[in-house]
Amino acid sequence: MDIGEKIRRLRIEKKLTQEELANRCELSKGFISQIENNLTSPSIATLIDILEILGTDLREFFNETHDERITFKKEDMFETEDDELSYKLTWLVPNAQKNEMEPIILTLESAGRYKEEKPHEGEEFGYVLAGSVYIHMGNLKYKVKKGESFYYRPRETHYISNEGKTVAKVLWVSTPPTF
Repeated sequence: MDIGEKIRRLRIEKKLTQEELANRCELSKGFISQIENNLTSPSIATLIDILEILGTDLREFFNETHDERITFKKEDMFETEDDELSYKLTWLVPNAQKNEMEPIILTLESAGRYKEEKPHEGEEFGYVLAGSVYIHMGNLKYKVKKGESFYYRPRETHYISNEGKTVAKVLWVSTPPTF
């Protein structure tokens, strides 16, 4: 990380001259210039003061975020099937289990079902794209048809089934990831 360049960029974003930044931090213009040209390094206390004037802090300043991927193509997706339970999962976002939410497409054949899950923290949301499904929560059962959605906190044992005669498809999002 080029600390001097990053400080220069933040200063310019705030529309401050070196002299204005120096005055606000009670430093000399020459010292700010030396920092920006990597000729000297500020103490931690001085860096904290400079960053405060520039509207940031140490954590944000040193956070090296990489370009976040925004879009995904069909070839990025991953599928798995369970012939015994008659379902297919399509992970829509690669490595989504590392994120806070995990979107998938669940395809259930007629009489298919997804595996039973134990209660866990988080939330689950789904939108039925085709057919209809049943949400089984403990001893309760809820029908959800094409064009309808579901949302629940998984505090009980739960699973989804397709009791219809046609294939059912559900866009399903879990947070935190559980698939």
